[in-house]
Amino acid sequence: PRDQTYHKQALAEQIEDPAAQGVRAVPRAGKAGRKRGRGEEADNEPLPARLSGRILKAAREQQLEVDAEDADAEEAEQGRVRISTGVLSEALKQMADSDDDDDVDVGVDDYDGDSFYAAADEEVDPNDEAALQAFMAPAGSQPATLSLGDLILSRLREKQREAGVAVVPGDGDDADAGAADELDDKVVQVYRGVGKLLTRYTVGKVPKAFKIIPNLRNWEDVLYLTDPDSWSPQAMLEATKLFVSNLNARLAQRFLALVLLPRLRNDIKQDHKLHPALFQAMRKAAYKPGAFYKGLLLPLAQSGTCSLREAFIFSSILKRTSFPVLHSAAALLRLAQMEYSGTTSFFVMTLLDKKYALPYRVIDALVDHFARFADDEREMPVVWHQSLLCFVQRYRDEVRP
Repeated sequence: PRDQTYHKQALAEQIEDPAAQGVRAVPRAGKAGRKRGRGEEADNEPLPARLSGRILKAAREQQLEVDAEDADAEEAEQGRVRISTGVLSEALKQMADSDDDDDVDVGVDDYDGDSFYAAADEEVDPNDEAALQAFMAPAGSQPATLSLGDLILSRLREKQREAGVAVVPGDGDDADAGAADELDDKVVQVYRGVGKLLTRYTVGKVPKAFKIIPNLRNWEDVLYLTDPDSWSPQAMLEATKLFVSNLNARLAQRFLALVLLPRLRNDIKQDHKLHPALFQAMRKAAYKPGAFYKGLLLPLAQSGTCSLREAFIFSSILKRTSFPVLHSAAALLRLAQMEYSGTTSFFVMTLLDKKYALPYRVIDALVDHFARFADDEREMPVVWHQSLLCFVQRYRDEVRP
């Protein structure tokens, strides 16, 4: 057999003195070192002119975006600009000739009619409606939804009392006259013309004079001149986006309660469904959650006259929209504490189904809300039982005897 001797020395000797045994102790300069050398040389080489030009262009664009964001933030911190009546008159004179050029089509509507009609077309069970009727406020026992015209008229009557003038009952014409008396004739003429345009508005740019209304101190008086009750649904959508985005939460709440809510209720009452543009306006109103709850949902529930169809539509908005937990918890607390009407259970159940981590104060209020009907002899509607079941399923571990 062939003698195959691979190790002439003992392994221990090779480990103790590898150099003496001919074993390499220092690794040779390998490919890694050569690659590093080439990489350093490549780093020092200039970039191609075309590539460096693209990099500089991208850097300039990013810097411009950063500068624009900083400018917008600085402008927002300075607060809304207040415009006097005299300045407004001069601005309107300059806008009068340019408004006609702005009536151009800017694209399709940003809503899909079929998807928004689904909630409004849901069938109303007559038995459910009859059961809920027992928990609704009797006709005339609750005040009607306050509109912008009612607010202007109440201000007019208050001024008449302060001036010692006999207050004569009036209607919307008196409110219109009261709002017009405090404004320049040119302003009144322009905004009444804007109102006529908004009655047939469908798509495109809105008049410039309308866009500046949220910046005015007396925006309610000016807005009333445009007759919001006669706006087209698409105009109401544009107005909601404009006012919700430009007003703070408190003033946006007033717009939603005085302008949008009465229009929503009238549209549902007359057509038995909600126009898709108005449905989309409700979703845009949720941009400010506090204003949405205080200006739309809570006034509707507190009126005691919320119909079953209205409850369906408003509940569908709650389901489709994400709201912060604190605003929703506060709304649940108010709903649980207010006088019960049958449709309130729709809103309670929808908010409970979102599985919020509610504060114990809200959970205690909900327990009291359901417990107060323990001795009620009336037959509770099905939706009340559904809301109770939803509460037990979601928060049974949080309730203690």
